[in-house]
Amino acid sequence: MNPEIKSYFPILNQEINGHPLVYLDSAATSQKPTPVIEALKEYYESDNSNVHRGVHTLEGAREKVQQFINASSTQEIVFLRGTTTAINLVAQSYGRANVEEGDEIVITYMEHHSNIIPWQQLAKERGAVLKYIELEEDGTISLENVRAAITDRTKIVSMVYVSNVLGTMNPVKEVAKIAHEHGAVMMVDGAQAAPHLKIDVQDLDCDFFAFSGHKMVGPTGIGVLYGKKHLLEAMEPVEFGGEMIDFVGLYDSTWKELPWKFEGGTPIIAGAVGLAAAIDFLQEIGLDEIEKHEHHMAAIAMDKMSAIEGLEIYGPKDPAKRAGIVTFNLKEVHPHDVATVLDMSGIAVRAGHHCAQPLMKWLDVTATARASFYLYNDESDIDRLVEGLRSAKEYFSDVF
Repeated sequence: MNPEIKSYFPILNQEINGHPLVYLDSAATSQKPTPVIEALKEYYESDNSNVHRGVHTLEGAREKVQQFINASSTQEIVFLRGTTTAINLVAQSYGRANVEEGDEIVITYMEHHSNIIPWQQLAKERGAVLKYIELEEDGTISLENVRAAITDRTKIVSMVYVSNVLGTMNPVKEVAKIAHEHGAVMMVDGAQAAPHLKIDVQDLDCDFFAFSGHKMVGPTGIGVLYGKKHLLEAMEPVEFGGEMIDFVGLYDSTWKELPWKFEGGTPIIAGAVGLAAAIDFLQEIGLDEIEKHEHHMAAIAMDKMSAIEGLEIYGPKDPAKRAGIVTFNLKEVHPHDVATVLDMSGIAVRAGHHCAQPLMKWLDVTATARASFYLYNDESDIDRLVEGLRSAKEYFSDVF
């Protein structure tokens, strides 16, 4: 990866506690490059009050997203607040209309809470059965277990493409095929995939795909739901108000065509501006290059971190099977304490349950620490991390 890429991210030029910042928390949110910041600045300074220009900008951004994930039409691209809102929309609209008592919803133990709770609520409301695909010992899923979980009673399969904890890259294309063989639809949580992998929703043949702008060097407050056109056309909106209507009478109303019937209220124009700029930035670098870089970073990190006695890494051992996420624990040291010591050295990692409490239970831990890499990280960041972990281990061994 070009070492000059880091220079595009002004926030990385600061010091934390007297040390240069090493940002290893991109799985939570990514930093923003100058072209994205400038695009937002230009919009607010020049175009904010220009309604017609704003609508044109919004639809231009929609075309960029369509091309970015290779959707067949801009009508399949719905702008929402983020991945969470997108999954909830599918659960509340498609789910309520198609899931009946005794039907099945299938997910995995590695899901983010945003891809668990909406299905829990739908299952309770409809009297459906929520099922979990068993994981292999290394935190991957086998197609054998997928086939065991999905039956002719299954109506929805929802799965993360890349785990935000284990870094596991799931075979969502193959899972979608199995789901379709049983008449089920496939929902993909792409929040950790869209920033790092080249996405082709037509090749994946998923029915729904969701991702967020802020994890892919874009702004917060905007995300995307992709849905196959015939499915979205049959779905009812779940949020009502201005902009999504066609005609409003005293006692009844009709909706606009796709995708606007799902986009009630003031359009997320500024968010779309930033997302479009983020897509341009990522595509100029190349998603293939980004993926290759992250596999390389994960391999180096796992190799160097594994040399620390008492440090356990969770998830696939083969770096080729995981994204640039390395989740770990230091023996007898709470991950929050590890994160605090690292922060004292200017190293930002994430500690906690990572909005994945069922997975923490499966791992038999209460919490973990997580280092997540992105295009602006390099090997020197890994060296700083390893040095910080050794310091943390030494500090707590002296304390206890």
